[in-house]
Amino acid sequence: MDPWYVINIKPKKEFQVERLFMEGGFTIYSPKYLFEKHIRPFFPGYAFLRFDHPAQYQMVKYTRGVKKIVGNPEGPIPVQEEVIRDLRAREKDGHIELDKYGQEPGIGDEIEVAEGPLKGLKGIFKKELDERERVMILLNYVSYQGMLLIEKKKLKKVMK
Repeated sequence: MDPWYVINIKPKKEFQVERLFMEGGFTIYSPKYLFEKHIRPFFPGYAFLRFDHPAQYQMVKYTRGVKKIVGNPEGPIPVQEEVIRDLRAREKDGHIELDKYGQEPGIGDEIEVAEGPLKGLKGIFKKELDERERVMILLNYVSYQGMLLIEKKKLKKVMK
């Protein structure tokens, strides 16, 4: 099996280059993430491509949208298979999961609301409620103690 190489792509051409290589029968991996309901490249301007060096080098190098193949004067530098495997392991539904506020909280962890009108409130992570990532937290605020339902992505774990 051919090794992976990194290709440098012209600005805003990541999706076009990915389509061209897929149509050409190449194996390309261009990790993506979801940001505010938009799909974006995880490594803007770069993708991983499997090809036979030196046989397919010229074809890859001169594909529309490709700036260069990352390497040194001796040629392109192969990327270890583990790098691709580790990136793919971080994917959920085809997109890399970003840890927006660090480590995900678990039941019993002290948390802080990180965004929205309740930003700054602290409490204890009580339980997950459903697949929509809503959670229940126990708030201890001044002399008030109560439960709150909130989106999990708006919380951050308080590190001690």
